[in-house]
Amino acid sequence: QVHLEESGGDSVQAGGSLTLSCKASGIIALLCTGWFRQTPGKEREGDAVMSGQGIPQYEDSVKGRVSIFKDYTKNTMYLRINSLVPEDTAMYYCTDARYASCPGVTDRSYFIDWGQGTQVTVSS
Repeated sequence: QVHLEESGGDSVQAGGSLTLSCKASGIIALLCTGWFRQTPGKEREGDAVMSGQGIPQYEDSVKGRVSIFKDYTKNTMYLRINSLVPEDTAMYYCTDARYASCPGVTDRSYFIDWGQGTQVTVSS
């Protein structure tokens, strides 16, 4: 089991940017990893995933505003969110799978380990 710990969540004004970090206790470079968001009363939804080959996939509604990347030397993954809007307010979770390939951003059952989340609040 890999322990994941998110950080970087904050309260920001609309239009701003944030970079969320996720430190892993193990090596995640060759694994499919991802970022999901969740608001109260809703299902956890994927924003972005990255395969073990470094290929990203994005949810259509955030494509162009978010980017996922990894620092292999630090076993850390990141999610950069630009042009924040109030609808981005959510708890953000990082996750990983046991395989290098990713099924896409919608299949959260594919993922095994989850962090505790980091809160992003966007005010207008």
